This record gives sequence, C-alpha cells and structure tokens, in this order.
Amino acid sequence: MLPEVRGWWGRRTSTAGDWPLRDLVAAKGDSTVSVVLPARDERETVGEIVGIILRDLGALVDEVVVIDSRSTDDTARVAARAGATVYAQDEILPRLKPLDGKGEALWKSLAVTSGDVLVFADADIRNFRASLIAGVLGPLLADPTIVYAKGCYDRPLNGAPDGGGRVTELVARPLINLHWPQLAGFVQPLAGEYAGRRSALERVPFLTGYGVELGLLIDLLELAGLDAFAQVDLGSREHAPQSTEALGGMAAQIMLAAWSRLDRQGKIAALGEPSVRLAQFRRGPEGYDVRTRDVGIGERPPMLTLDE
Repeated sequence: MLPEVRGWWGRRTSTAGDWPLRDLVAAKGDSTVSVVLPARDERETVGEIVGIILRDLGALVDEVVVIDSRSTDDTARVAARAGATVYAQDEILPRLKPLDGKGEALWKSLAVTSGDVLVFADADIRNFRASLIAGVLGPLLADPTIVYAKGCYDRPLNGAPDGGGRVTELVARPLINLHWPQLAGFVQPLAGEYAGRRSALERVPFLTGYGVELGLLIDLLELAGLDAFAQVDLGSREHAPQSTEALGGMAAQIMLAAWSRLDRQGKIAALGEPSVRLAQFRRGPEGYDVRTRDVGIGERPPMLTLDE
C-alpha cells in the first residue's frame, strides 16, 4: 500500500460508534440530508429499512426516497406505506431514453431529492440498523472538507463471518490495486452504503450498471483527491446472497466499468471495444446449455451538465 494511502487510512477511517446521533444532529446545522434506496423486488426488506430510518433518524434525515427500479412485486406500495417518498425510475426525467441498472436509479435520484448530502443504501439488507446510515454521514457533517464517505463492514455468508464480497476480492480489489492504488485503502470499494455531497455528486458521471460504485470512486478521486474521502467501519452487514452465475454478470460489469475509466484516463491503448456479451453454462438433461446475455453498461453525464 502506498505511504500516502496508509496516512489517509489513519486520518480518515472511523467507526460508526465514533458518530453518536446527538453529535450528528448538532453538527448538521442548516444542512439537509436525503436517504436514497434503489429497490427492485425488495418488498421483504424495504419497508423495515424505511421504518427504522424514519423512527431512529428523524432528527437527522430530512427525506427518505425509494427509487423503484421496475419491480414486479409491490415494493413501491410497501415502501410508501412505511413512509418513504417513492418514484418509479422510468418516470424521472421522462424525456430521456430509459437505461438499465442500479446506477441509473442512483443518478436519477439526484433529480428528485433536495438534500445537500445524499446517503445511498441498498434495499435488501437484513437486520438493518440505523447506524448504517448515521455512520457514513458522520465524516461529512463533521468535516466540510470531506465530500464522500464509504461504509465498510464484514460480509457474513453461510455461517462464515466474512464469506461474502466475492466480486470485491476476485475482481474489484485486484483492478484497484493494479490501476488506482490510491484507492487501495478502501475495505469495501463496492459497498452500497455511502454518502456524498450533492455539490460533488452532480459533477461526475454515473455508470448505469453494477459498476456505479467503482466508477464513482475513480471519478471522485479525480475530482476531489484522496483526502476528500473517508471510510467508516459499520460492523457487519447481511443481505441475500446472489448465485455465482449472477455474480459473474456483476463482475463483467465491473470489468467494463474499469475498462471505461482506463480508456478515458489514457491508461490503456484500446484496439477495439470490449464485448458486452457474457456466455454462461448450465447442465441440462442432455449436457450443457449455454445462456448468453448482455452485460453492457451505459453512462449518464454529470447531472449539472444535463441542460447544457
């Protein structure tokens, strides 16, 4: 790890316990806070998450917004009943051609929220705790030089305390260490719980698939520098694990995200565009069946440039 990253780690890493709610409310002042939950078919968890945020963080959070990403269940109804303001992803900025993926929901949330500080959190978290939100808010409310705070945590899986985060360890972390070593101090670079200042988030593009978190780290590093980042140890976080096949698609999108930034930053000599087709195999009654799908990602421009 680079010496500057070790120094950053010591200065900018804290724990959720370092940010008691009373101190955050006092530090908030006139700032406003929006919490955004992108959700697709998350009726089992989204209502509880919204309810806990409104109950435990009502003095800190000004609005809780759920962006419903084409759910086929009643996620939107459950979220609204719990007290969230709910928007259908494709109904935001309807003049634009709809794109797919988590990053699209996060980018569009900038158009329907009002907070000076935005907190993004996944909507599939089990045993949700308010500290997952309050923790990442801490550095931003306490220090005006911080523009982006990322959560980190253990990822339990099948009884193992740290068995999750397979895409992080097998794909994202090697890519980061190889090409963006200034970001090597992030324990969970793909974590879905993070907070940023609107003034910074509106100045960077958003990738539309699962590469959104990696893209934001790289682009905000270029915009603001490493010392404008913080990370907060949130303890442990549990959600429904995805299949290895699903993780393969996620990994492909993260590789595409990295390729796009390497190309943009002039770190590679691109001789052609990467394929966005992923072939995966399942054994059927007569041998292997091949399933090919599109894992391509799009990109939205910085929100501030939308009307230029």
